[in-house]
Amino acid sequence: MDRCGDVGPAVALFRSLADPARLALVQRLTEGEARVVDLTRALGLAQSTVSKHLACLRGCGLVDYRVQGRQSFYSLARPELIDLLRSAELVLAETGAAVALCPIYGEPADVAESAS
Repeated sequence: MDRCGDVGPAVALFRSLADPARLALVQRLTEGEARVVDLTRALGLAQSTVSKHLACLRGCGLVDYRVQGRQSFYSLARPELIDLLRSAELVLAETGAAVALCPIYGEPADVAESAS
């Protein structure tokens, strides 16, 4: 038996949040529901990009929507994501530089340094 247990669902969750556009969408939706047009304006993303990522997040069960007239309003399907993101912010506050410079998952040192 695998000593790590079944981490597949957790890996899928974190992969779904690893894309910058999807993470930005989830972060914006922590503020409340929004239409695609609201999300494109707030995040500066193309409508097709927002729609594609919302479909992905809906498929993962993280985002839901309701229809009102001809408009769809998107919201977090799992409010627990707010706590997850807050916890991530706390971890990053303590380890941010170390995580950003991680040789496997972080940015190359020259990119991280130029962003400082």
